[in-house]
Amino acid sequence: MPFLILYLTRSGYSIAQAGIGVGAYGAGHVIASALGGHLADRIGRRHTIVLSMFASAAAMLALSQARTFPSILILTCLAGTAAELYRPASNALLVDLVGPEQSVFAFGMYRFAVNLAFAAGPATAGFLADRSFFYLFAGDAVTSILYGVIAIVALPQGLRSNMEGERLGEAVRLAAKNTAFVILLLATFCSTLVDFQMGSTFALHVKSAGLPSRVYGLLISENGLLIILFELLITNYVQRFRHQPVIALGFLFTGVGFALTAFAHAVPALAATVVVWTIGEMLSSPMIVAYVAQIAPEQYRGRYMGLMTVTWSLGMLLGPPLGTLLFARNELLLWLACGALGIIAALLLVTVSRPRTV
Repeated sequence: MPFLILYLTRSGYSIAQAGIGVGAYGAGHVIASALGGHLADRIGRRHTIVLSMFASAAAMLALSQARTFPSILILTCLAGTAAELYRPASNALLVDLVGPEQSVFAFGMYRFAVNLAFAAGPATAGFLADRSFFYLFAGDAVTSILYGVIAIVALPQGLRSNMEGERLGEAVRLAAKNTAFVILLLATFCSTLVDFQMGSTFALHVKSAGLPSRVYGLLISENGLLIILFELLITNYVQRFRHQPVIALGFLFTGVGFALTAFAHAVPALAATVVVWTIGEMLSSPMIVAYVAQIAPEQYRGRYMGLMTVTWSLGMLLGPPLGTLLFARNELLLWLACGALGIIAALLLVTVSRPRTV
């Protein structure tokens, strides 16, 4: 929810409270990631997606009517849980359909479709937000219902694991023994702390520069447009390389791109920073999910995807509150920290991917 922080600050809440609000959505994301991976394996991919979409529509409409800060936090957490429940299931379903070997380009195609809408979505959202945030929540609910209907009518069920006799937490224990996977999770967490500044402190930076909400919406739409134009070309080229170095380079671009925000105050400069961190996203995102698909046992695929999504969720939970805290005290320190986290994430993956001699 990129516009949540603007909604809260416009409603009279402080920057710190707005960061907590975005963090509440992240808390829901954490719950959804763990639960969504379990449900994807237990009840099937399609059923999980349908449940997510209709629950999300109801939660968003309820959130639009919340007025007190405690009620906003509770409903934001519920909205995060409902809206993000589908992610492990959708990732697992895509791998079910194409197989792990074709998953890199398949995820590139998937992201291409998502960003066709994302290129126009934030700009439209910014236009609506300048008039009434209720229109924004209602529009989100309508699109969730449409997705749910499409899932019922058109999506296949996908794999469903036989979990009879399986020990509690067996998938997590198996994943914890995979050093490369654990390092990937740690590096992804560092980078995700940076990624979620896009919907929090980046919005505040644009606002502090004296620019209206629609400019922020256009900048976020630039991200989607760049992905539409270039990600498939980049993915087609980099899929021939080993996963970890490509992901590491993407994380580095992400950190550097957000670090450059410290020096960007006019629209052209801000647009240039978006180019840098979008390159990072285009390099890393399809590769990450495809890499998880390749190393996950088939019967645990949904839960491995869930563990990766939990990592993103923790970044959403902690990134905005920590970011807004630093923003309020020392904005330059915030952007320097983003650069440092990008470097740390890249170094972690480069260390793991370095060939070992016997």
